[in-house]
Amino acid sequence: MKKLLLILFSLVLILQASAQTGLQKGSPAPSFTGIDNNGKTVNLKALLKTHKAVVLFFYRGQWCPYCNKYIKRLQDSLQLLTRAQAYVVGVTPETPKNVVKTVEKTQASFSIIPDKEYTIMKLYKVNYTVDEKMMGKLKGYGIDLEKNNGNTDHVLPVPATYIIGKNGKLIYVHFDSDYTKRPSVIELLEAIKGV
Repeated sequence: MKKLLLILFSLVLILQASAQTGLQKGSPAPSFTGIDNNGKTVNLKALLKTHKAVVLFFYRGQWCPYCNKYIKRLQDSLQLLTRAQAYVVGVTPETPKNVVKTVEKTQASFSIIPDKEYTIMKLYKVNYTVDEKMMGKLKGYGIDLEKNNGNTDHVLPVPATYIIGKNGKLIYVHFDSDYTKRPSVIELLEAIKGV
């Protein structure tokens, strides 16, 4: 019964997130600046001056096991990504305090930007609002989105991954409203090699 409820819960979240379209491969990447979990200013234009590519991914929060698994995979392969001259940046709506929990769970050593105003999420068209019915279901699973994000907006990102080439264009897009699906590191490396 619990497994069936989890499947139904997943389907509802997928349907809510499917309204977003994300950005398309080949389109210009919106420029952004943010302060990461280490207090470092992360600016896309500056990164592209010193790196071949930027891997920009969005995750829902430290409470999401699929997000943590993906972040851990990126961390485990970070040396391969940096050797390919890529800079990895995560973006999340969660509070800085909860970003610390994400880092503790995943050992992530790359930049993670808490996007409190959803500025970057909106630029990349990954934001959506979780409805009240789904909020109740999240709370039933012990997930307090308001506490995690530090507000009552109920906004989450579709867990998308974009790779931005040196020319400022999107060379790779993984946008899937099914939050259980994430790209492999091999896919990311192949896209970066093609730059």
